Amino acid sequence: MEMNQQYLDMFIEESKEHLQACSDQLLELEKNPNDLYIVNEIFRSAHTLKGMAATMGFEDLADLTHKMENVLDAIRNEKIVVDSNLLDIVFESVDHLEAMIVDIANGGDGKRDVSDIVSKLKAIEAGQLIPTSTPTEQEMAADVYTEEPTTDRYLIYDEYDVTVLQQSKEQGFNVYEITVSLRPDCLLKAARVYMVFEVLEKNGEVLKSFPTVEKLEEEQFDQTFQVTFITKDSAEEIQKKINKVSEIDKVVVMPLTKEMIKEASKEELVSKEQLQQESKKSEQQPSKQQKKSEPLKKESNATKQSAQSKTIRVSIERLDILMNLFEELVIDRGRLQSIATDVKHSELTETVERMSRTMGDLQNIVLTMRMIPIETVFNRFPKMVRSLSRDLNKKINLEIIGAETELDRTVIDEIGDPLVHLIRNSVDHGIESPEVRKAKGKPEEGTVILRAYHSGNYVFIEIEDDGAGINKDKVLKKAIDRGIVTKESALVLTDKQINELIFESGFSTAEKITDVSGRGVGLDVVKTTIQSLGGSISIESEQDVGSKFSIQLPLTLSIISVMLVEIEKEIYAIPLSSIIETSIIKKSEILNAHNQKVIDFRGKVVPLIFLDEVFEVPRNEIYDDEYLSVVIVRKGDKLAGLVVDSFIGQQEIVLKSLGNYLKNIFAISGATILGNGQVALIIDINALMK
Repeated sequence: MEMNQQYLDMFIEESKEHLQACSDQLLELEKNPNDLYIVNEIFRSAHTLKGMAATMGFEDLADLTHKMENVLDAIRNEKIVVDSNLLDIVFESVDHLEAMIVDIANGGDGKRDVSDIVSKLKAIEAGQLIPTSTPTEQEMAADVYTEEPTTDRYLIYDEYDVTVLQQSKEQGFNVYEITVSLRPDCLLKAARVYMVFEVLEKNGEVLKSFPTVEKLEEEQFDQTFQVTFITKDSAEEIQKKINKVSEIDKVVVMPLTKEMIKEASKEELVSKEQLQQESKKSEQQPSKQQKKSEPLKKESNATKQSAQSKTIRVSIERLDILMNLFEELVIDRGRLQSIATDVKHSELTETVERMSRTMGDLQNIVLTMRMIPIETVFNRFPKMVRSLSRDLNKKINLEIIGAETELDRTVIDEIGDPLVHLIRNSVDHGIESPEVRKAKGKPEEGTVILRAYHSGNYVFIEIEDDGAGINKDKVLKKAIDRGIVTKESALVLTDKQINELIFESGFSTAEKITDVSGRGVGLDVVKTTIQSLGGSISIESEQDVGSKFSIQLPLTLSIISVMLVEIEKEIYAIPLSSIIETSIIKKSEILNAHNQKVIDFRGKVVPLIFLDEVFEVPRNEIYDDEYLSVVIVRKGDKLAGLVVDSFIGQQEIVLKSLGNYLKNIFAISGATILGNGQVALIIDINALMK
């Protein structure tokens, strides 16, 4: 038991990875039901999980995995055929396995009633659930794009090529042989070849071509050439993109199977003398592109192997301890800088400056260690959307863009649930049923795009759909009925303000309560959670065109750059990410509009917020100066001017929580300890500019 406890965390982490791999590959298998390579990948993950579970003593987990493994084994041995009913049952098995792992992670024994799913798996294995012989839509589509080309295959693969192709497949890439035929009247063949290669290289990697690149550039070919292409895109997408090049007669995109690779390898082509001679010539005179790319590929593979062998797992608790210690160092650095400024000793100043540079590098490393790709959150959504689309009888395509974007682990831990609510909202409220979409002239299949990208010190996450959009009249009626707004105030609301009403607590436009929505719980929690992370959320929507939810989140929550300002003798910190600029204005420039003091800032009317009034700062004497110091800040598209006594300067500070006793202080998100030991309160711009 002591040994089990020692390796329990590692078991849980690796089990989650294997189950995620199973889910991802099952989604791929649904698109390519005849691809036994995918089945082998799922089988491998299940087999490893079964062995780990048995070793750790979780017999129920091992037994269910074994039953699922039997079904996968029957598929790969072609005893049973993949169809949607079979995949539903395998997905259900994975859901049970995930629930068991969660139970184990929470201190349980992983036991769960799985008799129903086990009986289904046994029935499939025994051949009682026989798939229909009618080809699925995917199979029919696959037939269109995987037809055998009318010309012979001339591409030849050496040992290195075979290795690259196998590794690409193992890493989830699609590998195709593409045959492109130019029109007989094409005048600039080399130019068309160049355009085709440009399209391909933007979407993946060209491994080989026939004829060689040099011969293609010199137009030493008839009308047809072939390339081996590695990509994440589907055959249909590649075919469409190549067909956009003018003077293309025909494009055939053929998935490359293990048998085809073997058939085209040099050992298997002894009888094709002419092709062998061509292959020898191309080896004796390799193209510049091949000369450059091959060593790079070998080096890349070597680097990957090296990186994998030098990777270790570090517990989150240790990273948190490291971060806390570094935060203390940042505070001490500020203190040392303050002392060095006061003492004015050259050697001390020089040492402190050098230490500051070193700590800057150390800070980058510590923060980078805490950064995690957002794909750890995004990975759960394809399976969720598949399940929701089946429950709601809708056709939905989920596109994920920018999954490699990195965020601080603290943010990653919190952002999952808000994204679940937003995606469920898009699927249920946004995307219409196939019949409604068809009547509107839209494709039956709706699209939900989940996108992440960096911009400055922020990460943006967008959930976009091509559904019904927000019905503003319906939203206003619901808001008035629930007393969220009055009939009078509703008349002056902008489209943006109407859209944001859906974030109010208890608000829902669903006609009936379902498992997916209708209880008025979700979007208000989303807004609260995102704002608690120092972020913001906005909506763009057009009726019958679609909606886009945009989330803005800080890269990290622990160390931030601020502008220190003073009010009387109190010091406040304003996050630099919210500041547009600082300014000195005359009191005579202040105007009054709707009982609000405002200024004209570059042609815009900007309201003034006097921080001494907001935070009730006691004045020893009346502050009466002809000039005012103003910090212009931004929240979304809103601007405001924060009036302070003076600017102190820019500084990196450690954000500390105020604790449970002081958590409800208005417009204060935390505090920091400055170099001189004084505490500065950090202003929450989002709360201040509501």
